[in-house]
Amino acid sequence: MTARLKASIAAIALLPALASCTETSPDAPPPLSQEALDSVSKDAGAPMDQLARQIDELFTKDGLGETRAVVLMADGKIAAERYADGYDSETRHISWSMAKTVTAVLVGMLVADGLLNEEAPAPIPAWQRSGDPRADVTLEHLLQMRSGLRHTEAGDPPYESSEVRMLFLDGRDDMAKWAKEQPLEDEPGARFEYSSNTTVILADIAASALTDSDDPDARRTAVADYLEERLFGPLGMTSMVPEYDASGTLIGGSLMHASARDYAKFGEFLRAGGQAPSGEQLVPSGWVAKMLKPSPASQHYGYQIWLNRPNPKLESPHPLFPDRAPANLFSLIGHMGQYVLVSPDQKLTLVRLGHSNREERPPMLNEVADVLVLYPER
Repeated sequence: MTARLKASIAAIALLPALASCTETSPDAPPPLSQEALDSVSKDAGAPMDQLARQIDELFTKDGLGETRAVVLMADGKIAAERYADGYDSETRHISWSMAKTVTAVLVGMLVADGLLNEEAPAPIPAWQRSGDPRADVTLEHLLQMRSGLRHTEAGDPPYESSEVRMLFLDGRDDMAKWAKEQPLEDEPGARFEYSSNTTVILADIAASALTDSDDPDARRTAVADYLEERLFGPLGMTSMVPEYDASGTLIGGSLMHASARDYAKFGEFLRAGGQAPSGEQLVPSGWVAKMLKPSPASQHYGYQIWLNRPNPKLESPHPLFPDRAPANLFSLIGHMGQYVLVSPDQKLTLVRLGHSNREERPPMLNEVADVLVLYPER
């Protein structure tokens, strides 16, 4: 037998062993797609393959709903960005209730301008009439969702919901008027009750602080110009489109539209304590601190924003994940799974936009938490 033949036989004998070395373990994750790898920057601040896989799972894993956009900012830079088919960096996404936090910043700027006072009774003339118990409702009560007004966010049947009636039925033409006419059902300040109607009242108060006119166009223009000059413009949020009702009131509880990148800019602005990238202080840092202070009626809520604080009084699941992220993490949260999560200790802002139902949101949020835990607290 020649030496060449012996070598060939030996190589054939080694083939099963070589094959066993290169086989993929049944438990091993599938190879990452080029799309997944390309979504992560080279200086992401976390292991690139792990980050790419976690972002990828938000788009591909079953049972999470539909993720349409993810933008992750780490230390002020884009660490990861990815979009589903049909969406891109220019696509405007509806805010739903993430708009509430923008409204809280609007109120804060007006307080800084001396036009409003959060500790004073809410400046609503109809409530200040003799004998009206709503006179005890302060601006801060409204900001912290503890006004005591009869505002039921979800109804059964749905058309009995205060939000649905205000947005689409008998309140739709003058939403703030409808919301303000509701009576008290609790003592002001006593109980937390999440309410889009309450935020529309705040938006109406903001418009009245900016103009004495009742003309819808004048009210709309006053608020739109103020937001553009004082907030959206300095932040470079060029895609932002807020909606207004027929009376000219900002639908500040649920209807704004912006790109994922612009939502990320807003999260970074809050992480910086109200400061624009230019260094300009757009709203006092003290106001942002008040926004992030737990309400006396609910430890997981501040001024129109959700906090990652444990709340043993909660009867429903926590909307965030206090067991998996720093206690000072906070979030804008919108209907069907819109999130702008900001973690100051990790120097992160994560935007997730899409469509996830009630059952899909908890596992989806768990995947989001898996992204955050790749970054250390600093």
